[in-house]
Amino acid sequence: MEKNYRAELTGVFGDPVDGNPTGVMEEAAYEALNLNFRYITMKVTPDDFPDAMRAVRALHMKGVNLTMPHKITVLPYLDELSEAARIIGAVNTVVVREDGTLFGENTDGKGFVEALGHEGEKPEGRVITILGAGGAARAIAVECALGGAARINIINRTISKAEELAKLIRKETPAQAEAFGWETGVKVPEGTDILINATSIGFAPESQWRPDIDYDTVTKGMVVSDVVFNPVSTLFLQETAARGAKTISGLGMLACQGARNFTLWTGCEAPLKVMEDKLREEFES
Repeated sequence: MEKNYRAELTGVFGDPVDGNPTGVMEEAAYEALNLNFRYITMKVTPDDFPDAMRAVRALHMKGVNLTMPHKITVLPYLDELSEAARIIGAVNTVVVREDGTLFGENTDGKGFVEALGHEGEKPEGRVITILGAGGAARAIAVECALGGAARINIINRTISKAEELAKLIRKETPAQAEAFGWETGVKVPEGTDILINATSIGFAPESQWRPDIDYDTVTKGMVVSDVVFNPVSTLFLQETAARGAKTISGLGMLACQGARNFTLWTGCEAPLKVMEDKLREEFES
């Protein structure tokens, strides 16, 4: 029987992209399921992006991830968007369908909600406070709202961005939403069930940093999560755990997001534990 040596190609387009950890977990998952897939981390500048998107079809790729600065730029190249991607207005995963059409999804927020579920938590009926109003905050807010959250509080230093996101949530989802300015030592709004740091504060090598909030307003039993995945135990999570909060690291969100990418491209159930273990090994090294 003739062997098939052709590998199915996936990867990520970004600039900068050198530190992107997605490839190590996707490759580990491909290997675990003995799939002839490859994941390539590719620097693609804004000027080169049109050629890169043509290459997705020309090379018969299965799909790509997109990181900054391409998550919005990609929209005109796509044939269809998921509901969440349409509302968020940004795409981080492109799937090449059998007929050659390009489907855009945003797995950031879905990965977050799924990671919550693995810890026995869900957004349904909860009051959720999000620190930040950038891309990660936008994706998480939309998915939590679509997942049945009762209310979304957005805290951001530029109040106009927080107001814009809150307005989007009220318009496009059943959830209520309110914007708050972020001043020094801002208090966590009363009634918050889930508190999320959706900023990059705390990423290595600035791991000694933490969001500037009033940590005494973090209550016992509150669920606290961080999108920062390296280090796994951020100073933000340590400070909130000391107040009795249940903490969830950003590693779970990253792994669940990667697992969704994997399934979209391969049609197979992702080996989530393999992906989580590989990420943990990568960050510890």
